[in-house]
Amino acid sequence: MARPAVSVSPYWELTFDADGDPDAGKRDRLLSGVRQHQVRELIVFAHGWNSDRSTATRLYDRFFAPVPRLAPEARIGYVGVVWPSMRFSDEPIPDFPRAVAAEMPRRPVLDKDTRHALLETFPGRATVIDQIARMLDQQPPEEAELEEFGRLVRMLVEVVPPGPQALFAADTLAEGVPQSAPAWLSGPVTAVCEEFARALARLEAPDGAAEGAASFSLPDPWEGAHELLRQATYYAMKRRAGTVGERGLGRVVGQLAAREPRLRVHPVGHSFGARLVSFALRGLPKGVRTVKSVTLLQGAFSHYAFASRLPHDPRAGGVLEGQQNRIDGPLVCCHSRHDSALSTIYPLASRMAGDARGIAALDIGRMLGAKWGALGHDGVQAVPGTRSLTLAAALDRPLPASGCVNVDASAVVRRGGPPAGAHSDIVHRELAQLVLAAGRVPRAAAGT
Repeated sequence: MARPAVSVSPYWELTFDADGDPDAGKRDRLLSGVRQHQVRELIVFAHGWNSDRSTATRLYDRFFAPVPRLAPEARIGYVGVVWPSMRFSDEPIPDFPRAVAAEMPRRPVLDKDTRHALLETFPGRATVIDQIARMLDQQPPEEAELEEFGRLVRMLVEVVPPGPQALFAADTLAEGVPQSAPAWLSGPVTAVCEEFARALARLEAPDGAAEGAASFSLPDPWEGAHELLRQATYYAMKRRAGTVGERGLGRVVGQLAAREPRLRVHPVGHSFGARLVSFALRGLPKGVRTVKSVTLLQGAFSHYAFASRLPHDPRAGGVLEGQQNRIDGPLVCCHSRHDSALSTIYPLASRMAGDARGIAALDIGRMLGAKWGALGHDGVQAVPGTRSLTLAAALDRPLPASGCVNVDASAVVRRGGPPAGAHSDIVHRELAQLVLAAGRVPRAAAGT
């Protein structure tokens, strides 16, 4: 039942491990509780990369808070998904207190909170994490030492066999073959770190004032080494999100459908949580039509994930091709131009994932084109029939009853500092309204 930290009721927590296995007790309480409370509409929210359990619970409490007033007559239940991601303590989260999103020291230093999060997220790797922290602190000038740093980062995030996570890292498939591990995890570490350093300098400069300087100055690769670590952990979280979605949440939704066939489920995901709830569609048992809407908030995976063919490569398609058809309702994808994590760092890492050569010559503005974009930057791409709306228009009229719908949420998703920008600025009444609109949940009359 409801925990003190979450004000809405009935509320359940679903907890999964990195391989998608659920906490059986919490799962069973959800399965039995939905009938006990006569829930008709079930909103299931999955947090993103920059979360631990405490941060996720605060997010759910704040996002769900306006829903009972927006839909007072609907029999709504709430689920918070907790999966093993991690929070980098130097990433600010709008509206959250400093205890949750504190201002941290200079970037290359691995602060104690982030170190603790790494230890929890990658159990059994304490020695590797200690070495990484020491190198970030000392920043030895030799290139060989930076290459050693890259080797340690690879060791930290490598999948331990025989677990299933290696099967869930891809966003696209080339002639049925998934993407391999990012080249920047095995390529020349100095070049990768220099390019990350340039990108961070651009993000932190007011109105791009450092653009010209960054082009001619030689970046300190250790300024980008911390970002290499961050991106490597994101890659691990990306694998986990797909694994937990398909092997975990999709199966639980199938069990709910078998017990309560009239239940209407509305998954919502933020960042990699958007990837999680999208992969849950692949895990649904055949014939299940319980999912009535899916809402993606600043989704941190390829905008081609649902496409049958990529415009720049007709041999390749999205790993979730056609999965939007498993929804008995729309797939709503919110995006914002103020999301720096997805408009700059994501395409940079995606571009380097496929080609570690010539990294230093990359132009970030060019990468913001079709090839390397994220769902949370410009929405679903290359899926015929996709509709595009502003947030105001989406709330002013009924949403399409099926298919993909891109909603430009830049009007509200707009606050946050570097390196993530507005990526986590998702706690807004308007976005809660959008979730209800996507699911066709009966709402109160305007003005009430």
